[in-house]
Amino acid sequence: MSSVRVLVGTRKGAFILMSDGKRKDWTVSGPLFAGWEIYHMKGSPVDPNRLYASQSSSWSGQVVQRSDDGGATWNAVSNKFAYAGVPGTHQWYDGTPHPWEFKRVWHFEPSLTDADAVFAGVEDAALFKSPDGGATWEELKGLREHGTGPRWQPGAGGMCLHTVILDPSNADRIFIAISAAGAFRTDDGGKSWKPINKGLVSQYIPDPTAEVGHCVHHVAMHSSRPNVLFMQKHWDVMRSDDAGDNWHEVSGNLPTDFGFTIDVHAHEPETIFVVPIKSDAEHFVPDGKLRVFRSKTGGNEWEALEKGLPQKDCYVNVLRDAMAVDSLDKCGVYFGTSGGQVYTSPDAGDSWAPIVRDLPAVLSVEVQTLQ
Repeated sequence: MSSVRVLVGTRKGAFILMSDGKRKDWTVSGPLFAGWEIYHMKGSPVDPNRLYASQSSSWSGQVVQRSDDGGATWNAVSNKFAYAGVPGTHQWYDGTPHPWEFKRVWHFEPSLTDADAVFAGVEDAALFKSPDGGATWEELKGLREHGTGPRWQPGAGGMCLHTVILDPSNADRIFIAISAAGAFRTDDGGKSWKPINKGLVSQYIPDPTAEVGHCVHHVAMHSSRPNVLFMQKHWDVMRSDDAGDNWHEVSGNLPTDFGFTIDVHAHEPETIFVVPIKSDAEHFVPDGKLRVFRSKTGGNEWEALEKGLPQKDCYVNVLRDAMAVDSLDKCGVYFGTSGGQVYTSPDAGDSWAPIVRDLPAVLSVEVQTLQ
């Protein structure tokens, strides 16, 4: 029988949750790297026992950790992320120059075909690649050489490259997203990049339809349809059917179109999940009710999924990398909250149950389906 491994990064360490294919009874291991912020953990699709973790502390800096045995043991690997190409500066909130500096890894994206290759999206916003399991890192400098860098701004959490999506049908195509700059795409393996923000409207920037400057919170794609992208923006849920060249809003009947996370059902490319948050000033769910919203039509028409979730006096947030899906049948959905709860649905959102309730605030959730 298949099993699942859920990788949870929190404000005070990492946790690994394990269950069989029924996803009813769970074991909880951790905390790993206790006391450290773990912004992201992810496993290789080629070698599921190869895991990466971003270990960060305001006192001690950033450490990249790697496990080759499914999280039983870990070793620190290279932490040398040297910016290349255009060194320069970017503009801060007040318009003053701010030097590019490496602060932390926000997202790891292991290669779909090479167990030793992995990408890292970092703050200040840049994309790096390691060909050797994290032993060395090289910046894909074409992104910052695009020329729009001076117009990128930090979001509330920093100027982070938080989304990395690899096209399974085209090894040279990569999608990334930056808060707050927008979404970008390369079609030549990272040598050159183009902004893909046409159709995005952000009322809080000087030019609401600018080429860059949009606060994109997360982007998701189904592997069977690499030209179809779904986006949760600072405000608005968006969809593109042409690999990001054009976007249109699909917020429909959501109670609020502000949120951080978005994901796609493993077997139904038109089924997507979001967690609406009240507003950009009030980072908690509306009306004290924790609800996941699901669209089975690729957007516009949404249904509230609340069975098993608290529907009274709940004021948690769900961050951008804190939702994931497994590939079992039925598709399992997982998310973690700022209150330290991790929930699972073994039936694609129809019903929910907590795996664990009292972790530190959850920053990221990833899941591996193991044979």
